[in-house]
Amino acid sequence: MAYQNIFTQIQVVGPAHGVPLPAGDDDRVGTPGVSRLLGRLGNAQIGPIYLGRLGLASLVCGFIAFEIIGLNMWASVDWDPVQFVRQLFWLSLEPPRPEYGLSIPPLAEGGWWLIAGFFLTLSILLWWARTYVRARRLGMGTHVAWAFASAIFLYLSLGFFRPILMGSWSEAVPFGIFPHLDWTAALSIRYGNFFYNPFHALSIVFLYGSTLLFAMHGATILAVSRYGGDREIEQIVDRGTASERAALFWRWTMGFNASMESIHRWAWWFAVLTTLTGGIGILLTGTVVDNWYLWAVEHGFAPAYPPTGTVDPLLQQGAAQ
Repeated sequence: MAYQNIFTQIQVVGPAHGVPLPAGDDDRVGTPGVSRLLGRLGNAQIGPIYLGRLGLASLVCGFIAFEIIGLNMWASVDWDPVQFVRQLFWLSLEPPRPEYGLSIPPLAEGGWWLIAGFFLTLSILLWWARTYVRARRLGMGTHVAWAFASAIFLYLSLGFFRPILMGSWSEAVPFGIFPHLDWTAALSIRYGNFFYNPFHALSIVFLYGSTLLFAMHGATILAVSRYGGDREIEQIVDRGTASERAALFWRWTMGFNASMESIHRWAWWFAVLTTLTGGIGILLTGTVVDNWYLWAVEHGFAPAYPPTGTVDPLLQQGAAQ
């Protein structure tokens, strides 16, 4: 019954392991240890850590961005530590105002946002390069790096590609928790309800689909781990009783089953397409489509609601344009 628990009950502990590093790599840092508590959630071994030059450069750039954002937020409450903690979720570092376009504004009027964005982007891109190089040096596939690249595409679409297409840094996302959410709501209102953006709809489909596939796969493997289902590589090339039972269960319950291999490809594609389609939807907003609701009505994607009698004040004679 040890396999029937949602936590890891059986932990195999042996000598600290690690494949030899290729020639030219830096040494690993730290002495490996074992944590039985963390072993209930994942691998019980902690360390050693390999940073390398790319990892170190990424952390330095990320720290600079973090400090710029944090100090600007702290300065916005007059360096009061109590107010900084109380208002942290509402504090932000805003992008430049629309009148600056794509130029470099004074530090206090968006310049710090540009500098923080530069170092944060550099940190993320360096970490991507690290994931790619580490995978190649270890003889692995580069699936993780390309999945990460899809998330980076969405990040760059929000803060770099779309502002350039719109001709203004003011279109980018502010740094902050609630201000970020406020920006999202304002974007949807400004462009006629983002829910009618078909690429946003696809992104949500793949997002929910990813969680569903992950839950289905995790539950299935836990359910057949007493039969060795967690040894998925062996089950791929030599189908055993675990994969037979798992396949039979899903054919009984929904008429179709993934294999021990294909489920990972399904999950990878669903996860990658979440951010890929989301980024496409962002890039089309304000550049190709100015009002997603009107676009949806025109293309039969949404119903044309009856008029409410409310007049847009901007359309009244003499209103400021």
